Amino acid sequence: MLARTCCFALQGVDGIPVTVEAFAAGGQPNFTLVGLPDTAVRESRDRVYAALKNNGFATPAGRVTVNLSPADVRKEGAAFDLSIAVALILATRQIRPMDAEKILLLGELALDGRLAPVRGALSLVISAHERGIREVILPAENAPEVQAVQGMRVYPAHTLYEAVMHLSGAAPLLAQEQKSYAESLRERTAAWDMSSIRGQTGARRALEVAAAGGHNMLMVGVPGSGKTMLARCLPGILPTMTVQEAFETTRIHSVAGILPPGTGLLTERPFRTPHHSASMPSLVGGGANAMPGEISLAHNGVLFLDELPEYPRATLEALRQPLEDGVCTVTRVKAHGAPLPLRQP
Repeated sequence: MLARTCCFALQGVDGIPVTVEAFAAGGQPNFTLVGLPDTAVRESRDRVYAALKNNGFATPAGRVTVNLSPADVRKEGAAFDLSIAVALILATRQIRPMDAEKILLLGELALDGRLAPVRGALSLVISAHERGIREVILPAENAPEVQAVQGMRVYPAHTLYEAVMHLSGAAPLLAQEQKSYAESLRERTAAWDMSSIRGQTGARRALEVAAAGGHNMLMVGVPGSGKTMLARCLPGILPTMTVQEAFETTRIHSVAGILPPGTGLLTERPFRTPHHSASMPSLVGGGANAMPGEISLAHNGVLFLDELPEYPRATLEALRQPLEDGVCTVTRVKAHGAPLPLRQP
Protein backbone atom coordinates (compact mmCIF):
# COMPACT_ATOMS: atom_id res chain seq x y z
CA MET A 1 0.00 0.00 0.00
CA LEU A 2 1.14 3.56 -0.71
CA ALA A 3 1.01 6.29 1.96
CA ARG A 4 2.08 9.93 1.99
CA THR A 5 2.94 12.31 4.83
CA CYS A 6 4.14 15.91 4.94
CA CYS A 7 7.46 17.27 6.13
CA PHE A 8 9.70 20.25 5.34
CA ALA A 9 13.44 20.51 4.69
CA LEU A 10 15.69 23.42 5.62
CA GLN A 11 17.24 25.47 2.85
CA GLY A 12 19.08 28.39 4.38
CA VAL A 13 16.63 29.97 6.82
CA ASP A 14 13.58 28.85 4.85
CA GLY A 15 11.73 25.57 4.57
CA ILE A 16 10.82 23.71 1.38
CA PRO A 17 7.93 21.20 1.30
CA VAL A 18 8.87 17.52 1.16
CA THR A 19 6.36 14.73 0.55
CA VAL A 20 7.35 11.49 2.27
CA GLU A 21 6.05 8.54 0.25
CA ALA A 22 6.17 5.00 1.62
CA PHE A 23 5.33 1.92 -0.42
CA ALA A 24 5.09 -1.48 1.27
CA ALA A 25 4.95 -4.62 -0.84
CA GLY A 26 5.59 -8.32 -0.49
CA GLY A 27 8.83 -10.13 -1.17
CA GLN A 28 12.13 -10.38 0.61
CA PRO A 29 12.60 -7.84 3.45
CA ASN A 30 14.38 -4.80 2.09
CA PHE A 31 14.38 -1.08 2.86
CA THR A 32 15.24 1.52 0.21
CA LEU A 33 15.38 5.27 0.92
CA VAL A 34 15.63 7.59 -2.09
CA GLY A 35 15.40 11.34 -2.67
CA LEU A 36 18.95 12.63 -2.08
CA PRO A 37 19.11 11.89 1.68
CA ASP A 38 22.24 12.75 3.65
CA THR A 39 23.82 10.39 6.18
CA ALA A 40 21.52 11.41 9.03
CA VAL A 41 18.43 10.77 6.87
CA ARG A 42 19.74 7.43 5.58
CA GLU A 43 20.30 6.28 9.16
CA SER A 44 16.64 6.94 9.95
CA ARG A 45 15.81 3.32 9.03
CA ASP A 46 17.41 1.97 12.19
CA ARG A 47 15.88 4.66 14.40
CA VAL A 48 12.42 4.25 12.87
CA TYR A 49 12.39 0.45 13.00
CA ALA A 50 13.49 0.41 16.66
CA ALA A 51 10.93 3.09 17.57
CA LEU A 52 8.14 1.18 15.83
CA LYS A 53 8.93 -2.05 17.66
CA ASN A 54 9.33 -0.36 21.05
CA ASN A 55 5.99 1.45 20.69
CA GLY A 56 3.91 -1.61 19.86
CA PHE A 57 3.85 -1.28 16.06
CA ALA A 58 4.95 -3.93 13.58
CA THR A 59 7.92 -3.34 11.32
CA PRO A 60 7.28 -3.94 7.60
CA ALA A 61 7.90 -7.57 6.71
CA GLY A 62 8.42 -7.18 2.96
CA ARG A 63 10.00 -4.75 0.55
CA VAL A 64 9.72 -1.09 1.56
CA THR A 65 10.54 1.96 -0.56
CA VAL A 66 10.55 5.45 0.96
CA ASN A 67 10.83 8.45 -1.36
CA LEU A 68 11.49 12.02 -0.26
CA SER A 69 10.00 14.22 -2.97
CA PRO A 70 11.17 16.42 -4.67
CA ALA A 71 14.01 14.01 -5.39
CA ASP A 72 16.43 16.64 -6.73
CA VAL A 73 16.67 18.58 -3.43
CA ARG A 74 19.14 17.34 -0.84
CA LYS A 75 17.54 16.37 2.50
CA GLU A 76 19.51 16.87 5.71
CA GLY A 77 18.98 16.19 9.40
CA ALA A 78 16.80 13.88 11.45
CA ALA A 79 13.56 15.89 11.28
CA PHE A 80 12.10 13.37 8.79
CA ASP A 81 11.99 10.47 11.29
CA LEU A 82 8.42 11.06 12.46
CA SER A 83 7.09 11.52 8.92
CA ILE A 84 8.79 8.33 7.74
CA ALA A 85 7.51 6.33 10.72
CA VAL A 86 3.90 7.51 10.26
CA ALA A 87 4.08 6.83 6.52
CA LEU A 88 5.24 3.26 7.20
CA ILE A 89 2.42 2.71 9.71
CA LEU A 90 -0.13 3.96 7.18
CA ALA A 91 1.40 1.94 4.35
CA THR A 92 1.20 -1.27 6.40
CA ARG A 93 -2.41 -0.48 7.43
CA GLN A 94 -1.77 -0.52 11.18
CA ILE A 95 -4.20 2.41 11.58
CA ARG A 96 -7.14 3.42 9.44
CA PRO A 97 -6.26 5.17 6.15
CA MET A 98 -6.24 8.95 6.42
CA ASP A 99 -5.01 12.06 4.61
CA ALA A 100 -1.79 13.06 6.39
CA GLU A 101 -0.52 15.37 3.65
CA LYS A 102 -2.00 18.48 5.30
CA ILE A 103 -0.42 17.85 8.72
CA LEU A 104 3.21 18.79 9.22
CA LEU A 105 5.10 16.03 11.05
CA LEU A 106 8.46 16.95 12.56
CA GLY A 107 10.68 15.10 14.99
CA GLU A 108 13.75 12.97 15.48
CA LEU A 109 13.05 9.54 16.93
CA ALA A 110 15.00 7.94 19.75
CA LEU A 111 15.22 4.15 19.77
CA ASP A 112 12.51 3.94 22.45
CA GLY A 113 10.14 6.14 20.41
CA ARG A 114 10.69 9.43 22.21
CA LEU A 115 10.59 12.55 20.04
CA ALA A 116 13.78 14.61 20.21
CA PRO A 117 13.87 18.32 19.24
CA VAL A 118 14.97 19.30 15.75
CA ARG A 119 16.90 22.25 14.37
CA GLY A 120 15.03 25.04 12.57
CA ALA A 121 11.53 24.14 13.78
CA LEU A 122 10.34 27.76 13.64
CA SER A 123 11.43 28.20 10.02
CA LEU A 124 9.78 24.93 9.03
CA VAL A 125 6.49 25.79 10.74
CA ILE A 126 6.37 29.31 9.25
CA SER A 127 7.09 27.93 5.77
CA ALA A 128 4.34 25.34 6.22
CA HIS A 129 1.88 28.05 7.31
CA GLU A 130 2.74 30.11 4.23
CA ARG A 131 1.78 27.09 2.09
CA GLY A 132 -1.62 26.61 3.68
CA ILE A 133 -0.82 23.97 6.31
CA ARG A 134 -2.55 24.67 9.61
CA GLU A 135 -1.65 21.68 11.81
CA VAL A 136 1.70 20.48 13.07
CA ILE A 137 2.83 17.66 15.35
CA LEU A 138 6.31 18.17 16.72
CA PRO A 139 8.45 17.34 19.78
CA ALA A 140 7.30 18.93 23.01
CA GLU A 141 10.68 20.66 23.43
CA ASN A 142 10.17 22.52 20.13
CA ALA A 143 6.66 23.67 21.05
CA PRO A 144 7.66 26.90 22.90
CA GLU A 145 9.74 27.92 19.89
CA VAL A 146 6.67 28.08 17.64
CA GLN A 147 4.24 29.37 20.26
CA ALA A 148 4.06 32.82 18.67
CA VAL A 149 3.06 31.55 15.20
CA GLN A 150 -0.55 32.59 14.85
CA GLY A 151 -3.03 30.54 12.82
CA MET A 152 -1.35 27.18 13.49
CA ARG A 153 -2.68 24.36 15.64
CA VAL A 154 0.42 23.02 17.35
CA TYR A 155 0.26 19.56 18.95
CA PRO A 156 3.28 18.82 21.15
CA ALA A 157 4.01 15.09 21.39
CA HIS A 158 6.50 13.23 23.57
CA THR A 159 6.54 9.88 21.76
CA LEU A 160 5.75 8.29 18.43
CA TYR A 161 2.86 6.45 20.08
CA GLU A 162 1.22 9.73 21.16
CA ALA A 163 1.53 11.16 17.64
CA VAL A 164 0.02 8.07 16.00
CA MET A 165 -2.83 7.85 18.51
CA HIS A 166 -3.64 11.50 17.79
CA LEU A 167 -3.68 10.91 14.04
CA SER A 168 -5.88 7.84 14.41
CA GLY A 169 -8.32 9.71 16.67
CA ALA A 170 -7.91 7.23 19.53
CA ALA A 171 -6.29 9.74 21.90
CA PRO A 172 -6.24 13.30 20.52
CA LEU A 173 -3.51 15.60 21.78
CA LEU A 174 -4.30 18.98 23.28
CA ALA A 175 -3.38 21.86 21.01
CA GLN A 176 -0.89 24.29 22.49
CA GLU A 177 -2.25 27.70 23.39
CA GLN A 178 -0.50 30.16 21.12
CA LYS A 179 0.96 33.36 22.52
CA SER A 180 0.84 36.86 21.07
CA TYR A 181 3.99 38.91 20.61
CA ALA A 182 2.82 41.37 23.27
CA GLU A 183 2.74 38.51 25.77
CA SER A 184 6.25 37.47 24.77
CA LEU A 185 7.50 41.03 25.27
CA ARG A 186 6.20 41.06 28.84
CA GLU A 187 8.55 38.19 29.62
CA ARG A 188 11.57 40.02 28.21
CA THR A 189 14.56 40.39 30.55
CA ALA A 190 17.77 42.24 29.76
CA ALA A 191 20.94 40.30 30.55
CA TRP A 192 22.94 43.52 31.08
CA ASP A 193 21.43 46.78 32.32
CA MET A 194 22.92 50.22 31.68
CA SER A 195 21.63 51.41 35.06
CA SER A 196 24.22 49.19 36.78
CA ILE A 197 27.10 51.25 35.34
CA ARG A 198 28.51 54.02 37.53
CA GLY A 199 30.45 56.87 35.97
CA GLN A 200 31.60 56.60 32.34
CA THR A 201 29.44 59.59 31.43
CA GLY A 202 31.07 60.18 28.04
CA ALA A 203 30.99 56.52 27.03
CA ARG A 204 27.36 56.15 28.09
CA ARG A 205 26.43 59.22 26.05
CA ALA A 206 28.21 57.72 23.02
CA LEU A 207 26.26 54.47 23.45
CA GLU A 208 22.97 56.38 23.60
CA VAL A 209 23.79 58.27 20.40
CA ALA A 210 24.81 55.05 18.64
CA ALA A 211 21.63 53.30 19.77
CA ALA A 212 19.42 56.18 18.65
CA GLY A 213 21.05 56.61 15.24
CA GLY A 214 22.10 53.04 14.46
CA HIS A 215 25.79 53.94 14.27
CA ASN A 216 28.91 51.82 14.55
CA MET A 217 31.30 52.45 17.44
CA LEU A 218 35.05 52.20 17.94
CA MET A 219 35.86 51.95 21.64
CA VAL A 220 39.43 52.71 22.65
CA GLY A 221 40.80 52.54 26.19
CA VAL A 222 43.19 50.86 28.57
CA PRO A 223 42.45 47.26 29.64
CA GLY A 224 39.90 47.08 32.44
CA SER A 225 38.31 50.45 31.72
CA GLY A 226 34.89 48.87 31.04
CA LYS A 227 34.67 48.75 27.23
CA THR A 228 33.29 45.20 27.09
CA MET A 229 30.80 45.81 29.89
CA LEU A 230 29.54 48.96 28.19
CA ALA A 231 29.18 47.12 24.89
CA ARG A 232 27.17 44.33 26.53
CA CYS A 233 24.71 46.93 27.82
CA LEU A 234 24.02 48.28 24.32
CA PRO A 235 21.23 45.78 23.39
CA GLY A 236 19.31 46.85 26.51
CA ILE A 237 18.92 50.45 25.31
CA LEU A 238 18.16 49.64 21.68
CA PRO A 239 14.52 50.00 20.56
CA THR A 240 12.26 47.04 21.24
CA MET A 241 12.27 44.55 18.40
CA THR A 242 9.25 44.53 16.14
CA VAL A 243 7.44 41.24 15.63
CA GLN A 244 9.08 40.86 12.21
CA GLU A 245 12.55 41.39 13.68
CA ALA A 246 11.83 38.91 16.47
CA PHE A 247 10.78 36.22 13.99
CA GLU A 248 13.80 36.91 11.76
CA THR A 249 16.21 36.66 14.69
CA THR A 250 14.65 33.54 16.15
CA ARG A 251 14.61 31.78 12.77
CA ILE A 252 18.31 32.40 12.24
CA HIS A 253 19.25 31.15 15.71
CA SER A 254 16.98 28.14 15.32
CA VAL A 255 18.51 27.18 11.96
CA ALA A 256 22.00 27.56 13.41
CA GLY A 257 21.05 25.16 16.22
CA ILE A 258 21.95 27.55 19.04
CA LEU A 259 18.43 28.24 20.30
CA PRO A 260 18.27 26.74 23.83
CA PRO A 261 15.66 23.96 24.24
CA GLY A 262 12.35 25.25 25.53
CA THR A 263 13.06 28.81 24.40
CA GLY A 264 10.23 30.78 22.85
CA LEU A 265 10.42 33.76 20.50
CA LEU A 266 13.56 35.84 21.08
CA THR A 267 12.57 39.31 22.25
CA GLU A 268 15.98 40.54 23.40
CA ARG A 269 18.35 41.73 20.70
CA PRO A 270 21.30 39.36 20.23
CA PHE A 271 24.83 40.22 21.29
CA ARG A 272 27.57 38.28 19.50
CA THR A 273 31.24 38.52 20.43
CA PRO A 274 33.35 36.07 18.41
CA HIS A 275 36.94 35.34 19.46
CA HIS A 276 39.62 37.13 17.46
CA SER A 277 40.83 33.78 16.11
CA ALA A 278 37.49 33.25 14.30
CA SER A 279 37.86 32.37 10.63
CA MET A 280 36.33 34.38 7.82
CA PRO A 281 33.64 31.74 6.97
CA SER A 282 32.60 31.56 10.63
CA LEU A 283 32.13 35.33 10.64
CA VAL A 284 30.32 35.88 7.32
CA GLY A 285 28.76 32.41 7.11
CA GLY A 286 29.52 29.48 4.88
CA GLY A 287 30.58 25.90 5.07
CA ALA A 288 29.42 23.24 2.63
CA ASN A 289 25.76 24.10 3.25
CA ALA A 290 25.97 27.89 3.72
CA MET A 291 25.16 28.06 7.43
CA PRO A 292 24.67 31.46 9.14
CA GLY A 293 27.81 33.17 10.41
CA GLU A 294 28.33 35.64 13.22
CA ILE A 295 27.09 38.50 11.03
CA SER A 296 23.75 36.76 10.54
CA LEU A 297 23.57 35.64 14.17
CA ALA A 298 23.97 39.28 15.22
CA HIS A 299 21.11 40.30 12.90
CA ASN A 300 18.93 42.96 14.58
CA GLY A 301 21.44 43.14 17.43
CA VAL A 302 25.08 43.89 18.15
CA LEU A 303 28.26 42.37 16.71
CA PHE A 304 31.11 43.18 19.10
CA LEU A 305 34.67 42.56 17.91
CA ASP A 306 36.78 42.63 21.04
CA GLU A 307 40.53 43.21 20.55
CA LEU A 308 39.88 44.40 17.00
CA PRO A 309 43.57 44.66 15.91
CA GLU A 310 44.03 40.96 16.68
CA TYR A 311 41.60 39.88 13.95
CA PRO A 312 43.16 38.74 10.64
CA ARG A 313 43.12 41.38 7.94
CA ALA A 314 41.16 39.16 5.54
CA THR A 315 38.45 38.69 8.17
CA LEU A 316 38.04 42.43 8.70
CA GLU A 317 38.05 43.06 4.94
CA ALA A 318 35.18 40.58 4.60
CA LEU A 319 33.05 42.89 6.79
CA ARG A 320 33.39 45.82 4.41
CA GLN A 321 30.87 44.66 1.80
CA PRO A 322 28.10 43.72 4.28
CA LEU A 323 28.54 47.07 6.05
CA GLU A 324 28.35 49.00 2.77
CA ASP A 325 25.47 47.09 1.17
CA GLY A 326 23.51 46.23 4.30
CA VAL A 327 23.13 42.57 3.25
CA CYS A 328 25.27 39.47 3.52
CA THR A 329 24.97 36.98 0.66
CA VAL A 330 26.75 33.64 1.02
CA THR A 331 27.30 31.48 -2.05
CA ARG A 332 28.84 28.02 -1.95
CA VAL A 333 29.09 25.13 -4.41
CA LYS A 334 26.20 23.22 -2.79
CA ALA A 335 24.08 26.07 -1.47
CA HIS A 336 23.21 29.74 -1.87
CA GLY A 337 22.36 31.72 1.25
CA ALA A 338 19.54 34.22 0.85
CA PRO A 339 20.64 37.81 1.58
CA LEU A 340 19.93 38.94 5.11
CA PRO A 341 19.73 42.63 6.04
CA LEU A 342 22.50 43.75 8.36
CA ARG A 343 20.99 46.37 10.62
CA GLN A 344 23.16 48.58 12.73
CA PRO A 345 24.50 48.77 15.31
